[in-house]
Amino acid sequence: MSPRPVLWIPRRLSDATMARAARDYDVITPEHDAPGTADEIVAMSGRVDAMLPCHSEIFSDAVVQRLDPRLKIVANHSVGVDHCDLDALRGRGIVVTNTPDVLSDATAEIALMLMLGAARHAVAGDRMVRRGEWDSWSPAFMVGKQVSGARVGIVGMGRVGRAFATMARGLGMEIHYHNRSRLSPEQEQGATFHETIETLLPQADFLSLHCPATPQTVDLINDERLALLPRGAVLVNTARGALVDEDALLRALDSGHLMAAGLDCFKVEPGGNPAFADHDNIFMMPHVGSATVRTRDAMGFRALDNLDAFVAGQEPRDRL
Repeated sequence: MSPRPVLWIPRRLSDATMARAARDYDVITPEHDAPGTADEIVAMSGRVDAMLPCHSEIFSDAVVQRLDPRLKIVANHSVGVDHCDLDALRGRGIVVTNTPDVLSDATAEIALMLMLGAARHAVAGDRMVRRGEWDSWSPAFMVGKQVSGARVGIVGMGRVGRAFATMARGLGMEIHYHNRSRLSPEQEQGATFHETIETLLPQADFLSLHCPATPQTVDLINDERLALLPRGAVLVNTARGALVDEDALLRALDSGHLMAAGLDCFKVEPGGNPAFADHDNIFMMPHVGSATVRTRDAMGFRALDNLDAFVAGQEPRDRL
């Protein structure tokens, strides 16, 4: 690799990240901020030594098999790597890294916001005031579900799940969780562990998803599991859209079994599910859990730290 490796950054990252990248690398960036297509990824692999993509660039097996041998590292600007066929990339000798640790608090904040907003009719209330339709009040007006002191079930107690649990404890919530393995007592902090999601769900007045999307977790939340939640529960998903059967979610909301949902991710992104727009009890954000200046800078710098280590002949901190 040359003293000034060539780096492709297909999306517009934070100003601080772009400035640091330009300082140390010969950077190629597109004129417009749009997802890199399969053909663009393949074509660029013959021009660069490294790529710093986002979750929007898909490295499927079909794409990976077409990559030029010049490409040596994919330093992802994301924690999740379900957009990468890791086995295929390793098979081609391409190093893959991600950016854990740095976005946990920001994503947990969005989960907390969605939980509160869904529970307290934020969509309907905001719409009513904006349209000038707030013209009365009564004790029965806009009555929602109280969060403080309630039981919250957390699926996935990784970094984000634990950050969310810390925030939930600040509201006096009773923490229940399901994880692939039980946490240490220090990490658990009094939370109740459930070996199966089926035993967790009946305890969850609120259910927050923080697990990765894998073949085993696609449609993890389906008709059968929604039925196990207490009537009037609230579902929050800031992890991956693949985790939730969206048709089942609509059925649970329409039947009244589920009171509300707070969603930051969807099966189809960008765009979301058009059927959700008619439901005031679905509080939505466009997959922006990590979208703060501090976190975007930290993600970009973590990706560049991994790339710097690789270029220096060292093991990247976050190699997968």
